[in-house]
Amino acid sequence: MLKGISLEAHEGDVVSLIGSSGSGKSTLLRSINMLEIPTSGRVRIGGEEIRLKPDGRGGSTIASRRQIERIRATLGMVFQSFNLWPHMTVIQNVIECPHHVLKKPKAECLDEAAAFLDKVGILDKRDQYPSQLSGGQQQRCAIARALAMHPKVMLFDEPTSALDPELVNEVLQVIRLLAEEGRTMLLVTHEMRFARGVSNVVAFLHNGLIEEIGPPEKVFGNSDSARCREFLAHFQDKSAQ
Repeated sequence: MLKGISLEAHEGDVVSLIGSSGSGKSTLLRSINMLEIPTSGRVRIGGEEIRLKPDGRGGSTIASRRQIERIRATLGMVFQSFNLWPHMTVIQNVIECPHHVLKKPKAECLDEAAAFLDKVGILDKRDQYPSQLSGGQQQRCAIARALAMHPKVMLFDEPTSALDPELVNEVLQVIRLLAEEGRTMLLVTHEMRFARGVSNVVAFLHNGLIEEIGPPEKVFGNSDSARCREFLAHFQDKSAQ
């Protein structure tokens, strides 16, 4: 549960959200595209505020379905569980939304899908089904599918947490490439070394609050939060074993 969060991400920012399980990281990410509806506060994307209204039960609900569908089309979200359509091939997964949601011609979608699959390194898997892929390949397909919508912001919700350790790096390499391209990204991750290297802003969450936020050298090297220092020490101890 979030207790009061204030967070800004500007164009080209890579913001990593770190913290213990249950601290509110994924809830924050899901609240941005209204998969979780905040009970109070405001969410602005590209300067446009998402309109909410009381739901009659003390909470809030989306005021305009058309608005949220339009805004969601500008957000590329990658989940920890891939969420690929199992009855579609890799390339069918990637073209589905651009073709049916954005109404792009199928030939154009196929060309773009091939380029994105090449970018994430699985073009040779284009005609296979998700069940024929490794976990890392499935996640890279999910990233290509998100990129095919040409999102203004990429949201990654623990994209490597469901992967075997030997497959984690192949997904992180793709995310690093996107960061180097200057894409705006918010990333929930437990990969501390990666977060430190790829981000220009790191936010540490604890009990639904942002305890520490700043550039990675500040958060990782000189945090004002005792809880943040304790959390990071735990990861340093694990990496030293």
